[in-house]
Amino acid sequence: MPKSRLALLLIPFLFAACSQNNVTVDDSLQKYFDSAGVKGTFALFDNGQGHFTIYNLPRYRDSAYQPSSTFDILQTLIAIQIGVLQDDSSYLFDGPMGIKIDNDLGDSMKPGDVANQFKLRACFQGGIQDAAGFTMLLLRIGNDSLKKWIDSLHYGNRDMGGDPGLFWVNNHLKISADEQLGLIKKLYFNQLPFFQRTQKLVVSLFPSEGNSNYHLYYKTATGKMENGHTIAWVMGWVEENKHPYFFVVNLESADPQKDLRQAGLQIVRSILAKMGFFNGTK
Repeated sequence: MPKSRLALLLIPFLFAACSQNNVTVDDSLQKYFDSAGVKGTFALFDNGQGHFTIYNLPRYRDSAYQPSSTFDILQTLIAIQIGVLQDDSSYLFDGPMGIKIDNDLGDSMKPGDVANQFKLRACFQGGIQDAAGFTMLLLRIGNDSLKKWIDSLHYGNRDMGGDPGLFWVNNHLKISADEQLGLIKKLYFNQLPFFQRTQKLVVSLFPSEGNSNYHLYYKTATGKMENGHTIAWVMGWVEENKHPYFFVVNLESADPQKDLRQAGLQIVRSILAKMGFFNGTK
């Protein structure tokens, strides 16, 4: 039996990350959420010191929310592991795409252009076909196979109820910020029960920005909560001098016009800058 399959069957992977002994609660970080007009939580894990800095610890540790398109991470890992996808240029759908669409500028897109939007890298990085692409990928993976991995990995509350094609956005499947950060850390260090190539490939898909002093990698997502508020995630890591620091932001707003992806990214950048990142001195 392959090692990865053995690990899947025998090892329950819990993504929970923090404990009471390695946490500093920093309520001064609330001002960044207030400035953005949102509420939420932030956590940074200093891997070298094994230490967390957290704002709003109860929301971080004790509350769970829909993963929305951060679920792309797990779905991509599974699809590559079982051979449904081969690499970052693989298409998320199976078969020819004989359609065309109009973009927001009114320019017609040919079938080939549409197909390119369904490539893994484009969809993973938030392309216009993100939700449709990963819904089609679910059909190729199979609901039973996906459930086996979700249960074995102890991903969030493991609830796949409701429409099987939308369970990660319909507020059935939920995950905490603590679990999200733990997942990112394990992915970065190849500690998940997937082939090393699978994990490295998924890591390479994360959008990034930076220069000679730092590199910031992140995955963003938004969705709707039961109360109608918009929920958002920004999660990833920042590297300086080859040292990774892992972060997660969860935020929400009652304003449907607010761009929470950008608000979350700005919160991340502002807090990291306040902590002394981006200068190559960490």
